[in-house]
Amino acid sequence: MADWIEAWQCVGCGKIEAPQPCIGVCRDRRILMVGKEEHERVLAEAAALRIRLARAHAMLQRFGLAKPHEGQWERSWQALQVELREALAVLGTAPESTMHG
Repeated sequence: MADWIEAWQCVGCGKIEAPQPCIGVCRDRRILMVGKEEHERVLAEAAALRIRLARAHAMLQRFGLAKPHEGQWERSWQALQVELREALAVLGTAPESTMHG
């Protein structure tokens, strides 16, 4: 988690000030800031996405490990297609647009 800088923001124009002790070498430069609530919302979304990606990764690893038994290629392929649709659902991807056949 990042350190927070406490500042004052004008309710009219939005100007932000964060008074700090000056050591005599200050130069102002333009920076972009985001509010704490927005930052925390984005952090939560990122954490949720990491969880979804980890789950989808675990599901998709089966494709690399799958080795159908002799004479079971078609059945295995169909089973893997079902698992792929489930993994795509975890990722939020529409299976109809990515699957053919």
